[in-house]
Amino acid sequence: MNTVKLQSIVTCPNCGHREEETMPTDSCQYFYECEKCRIVLKPKQGDCCVYCSYGTVPCPPVQQDKKCC
Repeated sequence: MNTVKLQSIVTCPNCGHREEETMPTDSCQYFYECEKCRIVLKPKQGDCCVYCSYGTVPCPPVQQDKKCC
């Protein structure tokens, strides 16, 4: 059984700022505001959350091969 990782580094596609975040285990995060440039990120088409689109680790449900929100 694989261990679910809760830490992911989100990279802003606008300014390149990287920030380590703790992902929620009970919900998807659809919006994320970059701390540097303040742009609000949304998931890319086909992705369920910002971690699956811009993070180094996909969200916990995807890691467990479950359907995400």
